[in-house]
Amino acid sequence: MEQLPEDWERGVVIVAHPDDIEYGAAAAVARWTRQGKDIRYVLASSGEAGIEGLAPAEAGPLREAEERAGATLVGVTEVEFLGYPDGRIEENLALRRDLAAAIRRHRPEMVVLFNFGDVWARGYANSADHRAVGRAGLDAVSDAGNEWIHPEIADIPAWSPRWAAVYGVADGSHAVDVTDTVEVAVGSLIAHHRYLEALSSDPVEDQARAVLEMTTGPKEGFAADRAVSFELYYFRG
Repeated sequence: MEQLPEDWERGVVIVAHPDDIEYGAAAAVARWTRQGKDIRYVLASSGEAGIEGLAPAEAGPLREAEERAGATLVGVTEVEFLGYPDGRIEENLALRRDLAAAIRRHRPEMVVLFNFGDVWARGYANSADHRAVGRAGLDAVSDAGNEWIHPEIADIPAWSPRWAAVYGVADGSHAVDVTDTVEVAVGSLIAHHRYLEALSSDPVEDQARAVLEMTTGPKEGFAADRAVSFELYYFRG
């Protein structure tokens, strides 16, 4: 497993929901912001359908606030929500266009996406929103550099990222050492306190540590005590 390229200055993480980034990728984000990189978040939805017993009108603003708090802990200050309906996001041209527009606005060299496969592991289905946003996001990386595909966003100058890196995959091609940033990543997940309380009766900190133990454990073929793995896609030289 190779080291993920880090000879870049600006990255954008594109996901479907608040907390998606904190389930592992935030440890890599903390590493990158400590290197002085400019990392920004783009979320398709506000996660408003994610808390049982709490109406979307209340849950949406709460989950946005939790996401901003978690982002701040790992050095991210710019968090954008696109307003797509939580749980009902469709992979279509409109989503590709809006994600391409976000890439053009933020002008990243590296785009980070969440696992968009059909399953997490054998027998465990992936979320429909994750599949839609990840697949549309990968297409949007190419779309952002093509001035003709989405004429509705022609007023935003075209931009071509160098790479897309997908995290949350079972066997990635690349990884980064997050040994020194796991603790701050645990804190960024704990920031989603109300959401985690609704998931389990276990203490929120225990939940967060268990998640990060699983997602940032040692990776076969990569020399680090704690690591995040990615599948890397190349887009230009």
